Amino acid sequence: MNQEFSFPHRHANHHDEAFAALPQTANFEMVASTFKQLSDPVRCRIFLLLCHSEECVINIAAFMNMSSPAVAHHLKLLKVSGLVQTRREGKEVFYRAAQSNLAQELHRMIEKVMNLSCCNEK
Repeated sequence: MNQEFSFPHRHANHHDEAFAALPQTANFEMVASTFKQLSDPVRCRIFLLLCHSEECVINIAAFMNMSSPAVAHHLKLLKVSGLVQTRREGKEVFYRAAQSNLAQELHRMIEKVMNLSCCNEK
């Protein structure tokens, strides 16, 4: 909050410093967009698969029991959000989770929430 603000009710456990440091709503756009991409169970499952494997659209579609165009749509959204990256080998495009702190933290969070254990943990 970059502006002066006063709550209508003052409570004994009220901490003005915490509210003063809270960013404006517009600053949460990237966070909301990232969570929006993972709010779809299909994209969440594809993302988790790609955290453990690099795959082409055809293999992902077979694993997901979906059409290639449907999987390609989900992959495009994940790529635009920065959670997935690609590598081209000839005409084949391979997808994997992005090598970013955000993707790694979301990977850990999904596995923790689902009580899964990553085979790559140290």
